[in-house]
Amino acid sequence: MADQFDVIEAGERGRRRWVGIGVVLALLVVPIVSLLASRDPGQGQVPPPTAAPAPVPIRSLTRVEGAPNVVRAPAKVKGGDEVIPVVFPDGRHADVRYPAELRLNELGARPFVGAWVAGHYRGLYAPYGGEMEISRGGQPIRNFTPNVTLWPRQPGGGSYGQVLMFAFGKWRLALYDRPEGLSFEERLAAAKGLRGKVGKDGYLVLSGGGDAIRLAEPGETAQGDPVGPQLWFGGGVGDMLALIPTPDCQKDGRTPSAVNGRGRPARVVCRGDVQIAASGSRSFVEHAIDGIRITLK
Repeated sequence: MADQFDVIEAGERGRRRWVGIGVVLALLVVPIVSLLASRDPGQGQVPPPTAAPAPVPIRSLTRVEGAPNVVRAPAKVKGGDEVIPVVFPDGRHADVRYPAELRLNELGARPFVGAWVAGHYRGLYAPYGGEMEISRGGQPIRNFTPNVTLWPRQPGGGSYGQVLMFAFGKWRLALYDRPEGLSFEERLAAAKGLRGKVGKDGYLVLSGGGDAIRLAEPGETAQGDPVGPQLWFGGGVGDMLALIPTPDCQKDGRTPSAVNGRGRPARVVCRGDVQIAASGSRSFVEHAIDGIRITLK
């Protein structure tokens, strides 16, 4: 028996060995083929490089220069002077005669007037840089009316708080709040109460609505500053001039802080019932103080 098994073993050994190897290979190949067949056609290949998305600027950090928020009246030449017609925020008209080198018509005029909202004093002025000076490319906190928005407190604003911005035609007016802050109802009343009308000449005339907001009259002061209706020429980092109708104007009147606090030479003088305050280069200040004449109508 042992020899019989030995013969069979000896005669079949080579063929059986190859058959066994073939079976093992078949068992290995089937799952490998199945695995390869189940994979995505492109799997295992290095994907082609994709273009990086173009960087998009963050709006709140993007600085956009706004056009000056001013009106430029056409000037008439008289001798070595120029004459321009102006309209103050309370609707009073005047002619301003000045040395031509002052270029007041090129600097442009913008309105300012003090206001009392529920007994709280606030200043209303046209920011030189227009809407961008207030928005800085950001978004308002809320809308009070179709033409009035609320903006966050600006960096470096010192004691000022949030800002109400009014839109009257192309004009933008800013009302900066104080640390104690106006209430929501007081802000809404101011938004609804202030009215503005832009004339054909481009000047803005303002009026208050009842007890909601009262605008200062010529000659009024607040915290020692004249706050009646005014026109400011120029601004920013350049020369600046303020024309302030002031009944019984005193020659030793205080220079308005808006003009005096710019870190530039500043002087003030009275011409009849109008105070003239100028700051900027010494040449500009001297020509403004000595040469400007105003005729109220």
